Amino acid sequence: MALCGKSNNYSSVDMEVGKELVLGAWDYKGRPAERSKTGGWKAAAMILGGEACERLTTLGIAVNLVTYLTGVMHLGNAASANTVTNFMGTSFMLCLLGGFIADTFLGRYLTIAIFATVQASGVAVLTISTIISSLRPPPCAANSDACIPATDTQLGVLYLALYLTALGTGGVKSSVSGFGSDQFDETNKEEKAQMLKFFNWFFFFISLGSLAAVTVLVYIQDNMGRQWGYGICASAIMLALVVFLIGTRRYRFKKLVGSPLTQIASVFVAAWRKRHMEIPSDSSLLFKIDDLLDSGKNIKQKLPHSKQFRFLDKAAIKDPQMPAIVTNVNKWYLATLTDVEEVKLVLRMLPIWATTIIFWTIYAQMSTFSVSQATTMDRHIGKTFEIPAASLTVFFVGSILITVPIYDRVVVPIAKRLLHNPQGLSPLQRIGVGLVFSIISMVSAALVEIRRLKVAQNAGLVNKPHEVVPISVFWLIPQFFFVGGGEAFTYIGQLDFFLRECPKGMKTMSTGLFLTTLSLGFFISSVLVSVVHKITGDTHPWIADNLNQGRLDYFYWLLAGLSSLNLLVYLVFAKWYVYKETWLAEQGYVVEEENGPTCH
Repeated sequence: MALCGKSNNYSSVDMEVGKELVLGAWDYKGRPAERSKTGGWKAAAMILGGEACERLTTLGIAVNLVTYLTGVMHLGNAASANTVTNFMGTSFMLCLLGGFIADTFLGRYLTIAIFATVQASGVAVLTISTIISSLRPPPCAANSDACIPATDTQLGVLYLALYLTALGTGGVKSSVSGFGSDQFDETNKEEKAQMLKFFNWFFFFISLGSLAAVTVLVYIQDNMGRQWGYGICASAIMLALVVFLIGTRRYRFKKLVGSPLTQIASVFVAAWRKRHMEIPSDSSLLFKIDDLLDSGKNIKQKLPHSKQFRFLDKAAIKDPQMPAIVTNVNKWYLATLTDVEEVKLVLRMLPIWATTIIFWTIYAQMSTFSVSQATTMDRHIGKTFEIPAASLTVFFVGSILITVPIYDRVVVPIAKRLLHNPQGLSPLQRIGVGLVFSIISMVSAALVEIRRLKVAQNAGLVNKPHEVVPISVFWLIPQFFFVGGGEAFTYIGQLDFFLRECPKGMKTMSTGLFLTTLSLGFFISSVLVSVVHKITGDTHPWIADNLNQGRLDYFYWLLAGLSSLNLLVYLVFAKWYVYKETWLAEQGYVVEEENGPTCH
């Protein structure tokens, strides 16, 4: 199977027989794609079903992993939290690697197929580690706090499973929604409308998989055993892979376009190599895209020459002896001014990128310490049914599903009238609301933890970590609710911002840049936990293995303070930022219509 395009020149024979072809798309044999036989909802359905299974698998592992690490592998609360956040952070960071491989070497289809196989292998190893007793430590002795921790070999097998899963997840996430959007032709009015609906359904299926993971799957893990829960995860991702492969004959494929990361790197290298040269006042001595005799320049959006980051202009300084029109140049020594301006656009987004990381640091607490809190509290509904601790995240998912329609039906109409913005809130305003929600969530978490510690002290349970503290677990709902609502604002606002503001042709890379904020948020959480744990020590620990002896509320106050400072910095950068559309209009440039989003 070819699985890639050959050229843009469609056969005249195909046109003569009346086949309606999709411009720029090919079928699995490398032939021009026929509209009636490829793409559309039949192809997209295969991808949507697979994404639901993939989300069920990844969240089914991550959301309840902290209780497995503390209860079965006998790790401390700090070590367990860091293991979870490092696992999640690595998964999102590897999206950049997956996107680079897809854009440069394999294409989206093969990237999804290969990395889904890697992900399935990782989940299979995880399942096996829960079945074979020698791969986990023995249970704690009855009525004793002395537990044998996991050995290096046991932890090695666990980490192998987790990071194989993370590698597979990163590759799949980087390409799956982009490949889904490839099944619709944005040059066709009807199919472009369907593509926009595809992203709504994509978000719905993600939420559906998440909901199943935090309810049914978590219940199975806690009540029937981890081997059943992780076995279902392994089966789900294998089913997703099989369903995805079944749709091969129906898919549309796009040709490789190369990675924008190479363009960014080459501009910096070219500027550095000519760092001692003076930038000419005569713009004719700068290499422009019109100086290239190459049809590829037609995919570029012409940008005005800006005065920001002037150092990079040196990359476009050309040799005075260079002919007016050239067919090819060494991009590592000479870049077009358009390439330079595209890199500048990316640099302009970096302050916003940096100030959104802290939100995902707070988000990380929902699957670590908030779950640990829940394990100590009364989780009963009635006399017999007990909610699994990790299932509290259902309020987090529910908050997202509630916030999105409320925003569309209530907030947008009001914001349109008050702000005179047809979108309601701008992307930066949406992100700002999400950051405010994250601060409120940490304040709520700190206040609830103060109350939980007081109840534990009054009940004489400070030194009894395995006893249930007589306080309802539903006190934790506000912190889950505000982080969930914050994600609905922040995630969608970030996605809109990075897709709207990135240069034409860099959407995949820009989405990967957005996903690194999630990754770095998890990693920063790990660093903060390690630093706090080391500074507070064992005498007066904030993050103790016995939460009743710790001061987790101090850690929450720390996050609330850091988030408040971050919000102030964010507001400064948001005020400074000028949207690309506004900037181009001010320079007298026509704003070209962008393709639909390629979110991951």
